Amino acid sequence: MDINPVPKKRYNVLQPEWSSHAVIYQVNTRQFSEQGNFEGVRKGLSHIKSLGADIVWLMPVHPIGEKNKKGELGSPYAVKDYLAINPEFGSEEDFKALVDEAHKLSLKVIIDWVPNHSAWDNPLVEQHPEWYAKDYKGDFRPSPWWDWSDIIEFDYEHVGLRKYMINALCYWVEKFDIDGFRCDVAGYVPNDFWQQAVQTLSAIRPVFMLAEWENRDLHENAFNMTYAWSWNETLHELAHGQCSLDRLRKYYSWNERSWPHSAYRMTFVSNHDKNAWDGTQREQFGDALEACIALSVVGEGMPLIHNGQEAGETKRLAFFEHDPIHWQEHEIGNLYRKLIALKKSKAVLGNGEYGARMIQVPNSKMDKVFSFVRCSESEKVFVVINFSNEYLEVTFEEPLFQDEYTQWQHEEKRNFEAGSVCELEPWQFEIWVA
Repeated sequence: MDINPVPKKRYNVLQPEWSSHAVIYQVNTRQFSEQGNFEGVRKGLSHIKSLGADIVWLMPVHPIGEKNKKGELGSPYAVKDYLAINPEFGSEEDFKALVDEAHKLSLKVIIDWVPNHSAWDNPLVEQHPEWYAKDYKGDFRPSPWWDWSDIIEFDYEHVGLRKYMINALCYWVEKFDIDGFRCDVAGYVPNDFWQQAVQTLSAIRPVFMLAEWENRDLHENAFNMTYAWSWNETLHELAHGQCSLDRLRKYYSWNERSWPHSAYRMTFVSNHDKNAWDGTQREQFGDALEACIALSVVGEGMPLIHNGQEAGETKRLAFFEHDPIHWQEHEIGNLYRKLIALKKSKAVLGNGEYGARMIQVPNSKMDKVFSFVRCSESEKVFVVINFSNEYLEVTFEEPLFQDEYTQWQHEEKRNFEAGSVCELEPWQFEIWVA
């Protein structure tokens, strides 16, 4: 019987060591400070660092189109010039000062890149109309089926467009020393373009690439991290009693068996889209919020903090106007700090292949309680989450959970053994460390 040779490794993106336990923080420059500019962000970098974040993702920094704009200031995702700075935020020197200060704090900076479409009044519209997609009438078109009337789509069949966009990406790395890109609706752009872009960027230096998309093959040659949209959607439905807990287990099964272990999945309870259109973190998750945040940090995936979450995310931020965050000390910020400190203290809680797989611990309330361990020969973290609004007493099966533990916050010691009972308040989570 002939045996086929072992295929070459398909997923070739190598994750940098600095990202092993990294956390990402999203900044909406317009709303982050009262000034609404780069200087306001620069002054807040030490605060971001104090949360335990490692990557600062800046929403688009480019000038915004005037033609067909939405609201008073327009959408940052309607890019008028890919090679310029939005004067609303400051000058090139101000942006460079922000990046330099972040690097002094050992923070990486990635900027939002919007390759799928541009503003109606981007100079490329007149210079290269052939680079744009057309509707059945032959007119420029927004992305079909969306209400994105302030933008028109590109057509990546054109080699000239690809060269322009790759050169523009390189410009920001070379001139401003940024560390990578968050790529808007990345799946609307051909995957082979991303491979071309990253290959060219890597000749300058390694970059960190985040795709706003959920597709494993984007990790093949281009992206370090993709959105865990289905994780977020599942937890949102769980919080509102709209799905069974088995749906969450199916997500983690899919994550383990269908995705490469090297791929980072970005786990989040909020971002600019969720906040603006679906509501604040508390509106979205209610009493389940803290449990969902905990899972985003100690489960598999890289956690995202959306700007203002740590201050309670008290309002839906206006998307097309200046609407500064209401900054305050808040229990959610304290929760993130403690959870991230725990994540960084345990090798098994690392991202991707740097960390350990989640292994399910069967329990006596499988329809309401989610329990798992992440462990190595020298470390074990045991997590139990009550995804219900009921008080529960739960026991566990199989021997993997059995050990001498310390409660993650209160230093309480406990020996979990066969027959041990865990008492859980509604939506309570417990983390035990051995």
